[in-house]
Amino acid sequence: MSNTDPARPAAKRPDSKRRARIMLNLSIIVMLVAAMAIAIVFMLFNTTVINADAWNRKGQRQLDTITPIAPLRGDILACDGSILATNLNYYDVSIDFKPKRFYIRQYVESLDSLADTLAVYFPHRTRAQWHAYLSAPLAKPRSKRSSTYRLVRNVPFDVAQRFKTFPFFRRSRNSNRTGLKLDPVLRRMYPYGDMARLSIGRVGFIPGKDTQHGISGLEQALDTLLYGTPGKAKRVMFTNRVAKWPIEQPRHGYTVTTTIDITIQDILESELGEMLVNSNADWGTAMIMEVATGDIKAISNLERDSLHPGKYIEAMNRAVLAYEPGSVMKTISMIAALEDGYALPVDKQFAIGHSYAYRGGRPIHDTHSPASLPVSRFLEYSSNIGMTKLVAAHYESNPNGFRERLRQMGFFDRFGTGIARERRPYIPTLENNNRGLVALSRMTFGYSTMIPPLYTCAIYNAVANDGRFVRPRLVKALRGHDGRDSIIPVSYVRDSIMSTKNARLLRDMLTQVVYGDGGTAKFLRDKTVRIAGKTGTAKIVNELKPGQKRDSVVGADGRKRPVSLGYKEGHYRVAFCGFYPAEKPKYTCIVVISDPRPPLHGPAVTAGAVLKNTALKLYARGYLDDYADITDNAPADPGRPTLYATFRNDRSRRIHDYIDMERAAVINRPAAVAAGHVPDVRGLGVREAVVRLEEAGFNVAFEGVGYVTEQTPAAGVPAKPGSRVNLTLRQI
Repeated sequence: MSNTDPARPAAKRPDSKRRARIMLNLSIIVMLVAAMAIAIVFMLFNTTVINADAWNRKGQRQLDTITPIAPLRGDILACDGSILATNLNYYDVSIDFKPKRFYIRQYVESLDSLADTLAVYFPHRTRAQWHAYLSAPLAKPRSKRSSTYRLVRNVPFDVAQRFKTFPFFRRSRNSNRTGLKLDPVLRRMYPYGDMARLSIGRVGFIPGKDTQHGISGLEQALDTLLYGTPGKAKRVMFTNRVAKWPIEQPRHGYTVTTTIDITIQDILESELGEMLVNSNADWGTAMIMEVATGDIKAISNLERDSLHPGKYIEAMNRAVLAYEPGSVMKTISMIAALEDGYALPVDKQFAIGHSYAYRGGRPIHDTHSPASLPVSRFLEYSSNIGMTKLVAAHYESNPNGFRERLRQMGFFDRFGTGIARERRPYIPTLENNNRGLVALSRMTFGYSTMIPPLYTCAIYNAVANDGRFVRPRLVKALRGHDGRDSIIPVSYVRDSIMSTKNARLLRDMLTQVVYGDGGTAKFLRDKTVRIAGKTGTAKIVNELKPGQKRDSVVGADGRKRPVSLGYKEGHYRVAFCGFYPAEKPKYTCIVVISDPRPPLHGPAVTAGAVLKNTALKLYARGYLDDYADITDNAPADPGRPTLYATFRNDRSRRIHDYIDMERAAVINRPAAVAAGHVPDVRGLGVREAVVRLEEAGFNVAFEGVGYVTEQTPAAGVPAKPGSRVNLTLRQI
C-alpha cells in the first residue's frame, strides 16, 4: 500500500522557484537593455536625422574656431651684432604616471638610485627629500596620479637630455613606460645679465594678455616691432584625431640692432660702480654718446642695494629723469648768450667778487672767482655771479625770453630714444617782476629748473659737433622676418643751434675748465687724452613725507600752496659733462652721482674721474683712433706694430731671426743707474720691467696692458730699496 495520498497535490521543487526568479530577473534586464537600445537608436536618429543640421553647425563651429599662433619675439643686438636679448628653448621635466604600460615595479626599485642622482645634479633637495618627493605619487591610486608630476623647471636642452641617462629613465626610450616628459618652454634670455638692463628692458605678462610683452626699456618701447604679428590656426578633422592646422603663418618680430657697444658699456659700468663704492654715494648714472651720430654707446644706472650693504645694482633709469642740474647748466646758458650776441666780445670784463644780491633776492655767492673776469672765463671759474650778470640782466624786460630761446633751440623737443619714462626738461614760466627775475638768475646756473642728464648730454654733444644738435638714439637698424635690414638714419633735433665759431669758442671755454689756471676740474688733466667739460654741484631737495602731497599746505586765505621742502643740509648731487678728445671730439659723456660722502665728494674727483678713467680706457683700446707712442727713438711707422720690446740685443736678434723681420725698432740701452736710484724701464714689456726693477731692490705695481709708458718715481730718482715703483702700461 502506497503512503502517497493521491488526493493531495505534489509540492513544487525548490529548483523551479529559483528558475522562476532567474527568468524574472533576466526579463527585467532584457527589457532594460531593450529600452536603452531603443533610446540609443532614438537619440542616434534624432542626432543624425531630425537635428542633424543643428549638430553639424555646432561641430563646424568647433572646427571653425580660430586660435592665434604666437610669433617668435625679435632679438635685440649690440652695435657689433652681439646678442643682448634673445629667445631660447628651455624645458620643464616631469613624469606621467598614468600610462597603462608604466613600469611601476621598476620605478619603485629605482627610487634610491634616482634620488641619489637627482640630489647630485639638483641639490636644492637632499637625497632624502628627493626620495620622499618621488615616492609621494605612489600613495595614490593609479587613476588619481598626476600626468605631469614636475621634477625641475626651465633647464637647458643638454640638461633635459641628460635625464634620459638617469636611473629608471634609461630602461626605455618609450615615454609610455618611463613617463618621462620634456616640455619645451620659450624663455627670453639676456646673455650679458644686468648690463644696460634698464635700457634694454625686460618682458613679462601684462594683465589681460596671455603672452609676454615688454614691460620696460626697449623691450617696452619697441614691443610692437619686437613682438611681431600672430598667425592663425583652425581645427581640422583627420582620420583618428582633430588637430590644429595653421592657415596663416605668424610673422616673427623684428631684430633690433642697438647703438650699445658692449666694451664701452662694460668699461662705463665698471668705472661708475667702483666710484660709487669708493665715495659711498646713493646712486649714479652715466651715459656716453658718439658725437657725430648721437648713438648712445653706453648707459648705466646704479644705486645702493638695500639688501646688501656696500653693493650697487641696476635700478631706476635716472638718465631720463629730471633733476636740478647745477653748474653744468652754465654751458647751456652760455650758448644762448653767444648766439644772441650779448656775450660778445668774450674778453669783456665783469666785476665778480664773492657775493651779489640780484633784485632783492638772497645773495648769490662765488667760492673761487677773482674780483673780475672776462666772459671767456666764466665757465673756467664756474662763476654764478658772472652768469647772472650776463644772462639775467639781458632778460630783465622779459624773464621768459630765456625759456623761449631754449625752446627755439629744440631743448624741449622729445627725443624718442626708446628709453622708457623719458622726461623732457622743465623750466617754469616766470612772472614779469622781481620774483621772476630772481628765479631766472637761479636758472642760469642750474637751480629752479629740472633737466634730465640725457638732455644735458645732448646739448654738450651739439657743442662738440660744431653746433649740430643730433638726436640721441638707441636703435640704429631693424631686420625684418625676410632678413632685410632697415637702417635708421641719423636725425637732428635742429640742424644747428649755434654757429661753428661759437661752438669753437665754447669748446675752448670748456677745455679751460680742465686746463685753465682757475679751472674747477684741474684734477682731470692728462697728457694722453685731453678732456673738455663742466663740473656741476646741486643741493638735494628734501623729499615729501609718506602720504604728503606737494600742494597740501593751506594758507590763511584758504588756498592750497606747495609745500616748502627746502634742501638737505650738507648733501649734494655732483655731475660732470664733457667730451674727448677736446681738440677733435669723438665721444660726449655725462656722469651724475648723488650724495657722495667725504673725503671723496667733489664733482671733479667723483663724476669727472669716472669720465676720465673711461676716456683713458677707450684710448688704450683704440676707440679714439690713436695709440700711445712709447718708443722715443723708434721710426714713425704706424703700419708696423711693436711686437716685442727689450734692452737686450741678443733677444732682439733672436726674435728677428725667428720670424724673419726685415726691420725692428731698437730701444737703446740707457746709461747704468747708480745703486739706490730708479732704473729706466720705459718701453719695456711688463715682465722684463718687473725683473729689472726687482733686481734693483724695488717693489712694483702696474696698471694697464702693453708696454711701460710712464713710471713713478721717474728714472734716475733716488729711492730707498723696497719702495714701490708704479708703472703705467699702454698698447701700441
